Amino acid sequence: MKSQDIRKQFLQFFESNGHLIVPSAPIVLKDDPTLMFNNSGMAQFKEFFLGNGTPKSPRIADTQKCLRVSGKHNDLEDVGFDTYHHTMFEMLGNWSFGDYFKKEAINWAWQLLTEVYKIPKENLYVSVFEGNPDENVPFDQEAWDIWKGLIDEDRIILGNKKDNFWEMGDQGPCGPCSEIHVDLRTEEEKAQVSGKSLVNNDHPQVIEIWNNVFMEFNRKADGSLEKLPAQHVDTGMGFERLCMALQGKTSNYDTDVFTPLIEKVEQITGYKYTSNEVKNVSEEQNKTNIAIRVIVDHVRAVAFAIADGQLPSSKDAGYVIRRILRRAIRYGFTFLNTKEPFINKLVEVLANQMGEFFPEIKSQQQLVTNVIREEEASFLRTLDQGLQLLENVISETKGNEVSGVKAFELYDTFGFPKDLTALILKEKGMTYNEVEFEAELKKQKDRSRAASEVSTEDWSVLIPGNVETFVGYDQTENDVKITRIRKVDSKKDGILYQIVLDNTPFYPEGGGQIGDKGTLVSANETIEIIDTKKENNLILHFAKQLPENVEASFVAKVNTDLRTSTSKNHSATHLMHLALRNILGTHVEQKGSLVNPNYLRFDFSHFSKVTDEEIQKVEASVNAQIEAQLQLVEHRNIPIQEALDKGAMALFGEKYGDNVRMIEFGDSKELCGGIHVKNTADIWYFKIISEGAVAAGIRRIEAITGDAVKEFFNQQESALASIKEALKNPQDTMKAVFSLQDENAKLKKQIEQLLKEKAKNLKGELASQLQELNGVKFLATQVDLNAEGAKDLAYELGTLGTNLFLVLATSEDDKPMLTCYISKELVAEKSLNAGQVVRELGKYIQGGGGGQPFFATAGGKNANGIKEALEKAIDFVK
Repeated sequence: MKSQDIRKQFLQFFESNGHLIVPSAPIVLKDDPTLMFNNSGMAQFKEFFLGNGTPKSPRIADTQKCLRVSGKHNDLEDVGFDTYHHTMFEMLGNWSFGDYFKKEAINWAWQLLTEVYKIPKENLYVSVFEGNPDENVPFDQEAWDIWKGLIDEDRIILGNKKDNFWEMGDQGPCGPCSEIHVDLRTEEEKAQVSGKSLVNNDHPQVIEIWNNVFMEFNRKADGSLEKLPAQHVDTGMGFERLCMALQGKTSNYDTDVFTPLIEKVEQITGYKYTSNEVKNVSEEQNKTNIAIRVIVDHVRAVAFAIADGQLPSSKDAGYVIRRILRRAIRYGFTFLNTKEPFINKLVEVLANQMGEFFPEIKSQQQLVTNVIREEEASFLRTLDQGLQLLENVISETKGNEVSGVKAFELYDTFGFPKDLTALILKEKGMTYNEVEFEAELKKQKDRSRAASEVSTEDWSVLIPGNVETFVGYDQTENDVKITRIRKVDSKKDGILYQIVLDNTPFYPEGGGQIGDKGTLVSANETIEIIDTKKENNLILHFAKQLPENVEASFVAKVNTDLRTSTSKNHSATHLMHLALRNILGTHVEQKGSLVNPNYLRFDFSHFSKVTDEEIQKVEASVNAQIEAQLQLVEHRNIPIQEALDKGAMALFGEKYGDNVRMIEFGDSKELCGGIHVKNTADIWYFKIISEGAVAAGIRRIEAITGDAVKEFFNQQESALASIKEALKNPQDTMKAVFSLQDENAKLKKQIEQLLKEKAKNLKGELASQLQELNGVKFLATQVDLNAEGAKDLAYELGTLGTNLFLVLATSEDDKPMLTCYISKELVAEKSLNAGQVVRELGKYIQGGGGGQPFFATAGGKNANGIKEALEKAIDFVK
């Protein structure tokens, strides 16, 4: 059975049992500050389990793209070494929100697996929660009794809290679960060892495929449990593992989920993958297999993350994606001998394979390919640099053990993998101090953990059952009551309080727009609101202190100065998006934005630099829309299909409901929940201040509006006045500047000529200083020239013979430079290399460099080291 059919059958089965089929949420989470990525099927439904929202249906089924590479659920280092862990995987799930419970969930699971998928019952084991007296949670007798009617009792296993009690996190909904495991071993293996003894013992062919979670409790901050007001079902079945079971394989990578990608890797690299059926493979072949598994797994995670809007970067979620990709590149580099970008070529295979069910990978194929290609090229350059740095470390090491601190520095600063370091050292008969390395890694992790440590108290509910309302589209001030509060203590921000109001004018951070600030005012006091965010469908107002009387009546007041400036920038973002599509082409799509009171930042897909002429056209287009005084047309709650039919743009990576808000300014039509001006004339003026690349195929524009433009024009006027004054107030400023440039160019030519003549004069003087050493004419000295002059002098002296070894030092503005020239004949005869010479001598001036074997330079920052560098140069010819 093909994987596409397996997925369809799951969804059709639950649809026939009254479940609404919903699409996968984006893999990148944008409205949940507690998670970077969607790491389970239930993540997009958290608000329903917490009672902060109402689902479209009490029964839902889906397949969810999941990523487990950070935090509590982190499978990254297992991937490739076994046959069933993945970074990105699909989780098939069925959900009940206060509707059916254990009986229906268990019976449907059994029916689907044994009657629809026809997995032999004798290959299945199930587990139920054994209970936990310490928490007053009893043995799950109900689940046991249901299973006893379906399966032999000796195939039911009692599970402990670790295996059979599922929790959303340290706090929140939780409950006992019932897992289903499948035994995929041969009959001979089953006869020797019972599958029951291998359940939950990391056996690659006795694996969990489905977990049915029965949410009954809420875990409080003190660790205690309380009953939830409604009971829910949350199930998750690993799609890749299910395919393995149904396709008769013993490895996920032998299923058609991965084989097309593996075949492409084989085609590109020339290395062959052996299936899990092949036993006793060589150590070399095993390394190849691991590398290929790493690559085909990781490309899925990276490609879908990029398609959902997360670009690789140097921090947060972007850094996680970059780290996954770099792990794949490194395995290819080390074990498949790939020295050029190639992983990007797998994107086409992935798009053809999964594009029908996940259309985002097909529509974003070109962008994903370009971003991965650029990241590959960049990291391969970093690996080259790391190899040179490792050579330096090796040359400085006495004995056969490299310092673990140095190895960690390569890993931490340059991204050079520790196992690649170990491999290269092994080839040279060396090792690195792993204890020191791990100690440095632990220090870094401890620092990172401490910086992000947060403790959150339970909610104190003041008004039970309240459903908060956002009124900020119409009001910036209104009467409110506090419905719940909680205290949050973090290393980063200290103690803060989160406040929820019965109705609020404060806009929570979202859609690129920052959260509102303002005040809560009562008859006796004023509380400052420093930020507003949304979490699990609750609007949280952050304050450094709580009101003395939290049950009082308050007036919530948004800071309208900040709100007005922000709204101008947000509306201008929409106008610019339209202008970019009209001027650059309809391939332009928004890939990220930031809207705050000071400026706007807009990332978009485009494959070349935006020219000055194009920037002027974009500015002119936006300002024309501002001058046209276009009135805001707001469709506050319309069906999403109706909005799309009207021409509204939907952004990939965003999660939209059935009903949406649509914003119109003339021809600009976008789905957007943000705050906007009532008329484009309110923006006053729009000015682009920068344009540049963020990643391959992604450009970034930063721009300003309103008062910020006035300040910008004032600064420009002031700068022009200063230039005029420096030029003695000429009548024609531009003519004076051009005249100054011409004069400067003439003087530069005169200086270059003088330096060339100086170099020629020095030639005769230095020729007499050449020493004869072991058949080599040697000279290492400092000269009063700039770097270009030193190069000219080196080539002049190079005409004196075929056995010259020359090191010249210069120092200009206390910036030292070493220039090494070696006759080509010497390079060949004595295996000398100018690049290696300057890298070694460059250490004395706290710098480095490189070049060709016969000519190389090194710059540094310690001019005092020149003397020692020149003294050490002679060691190369002794």
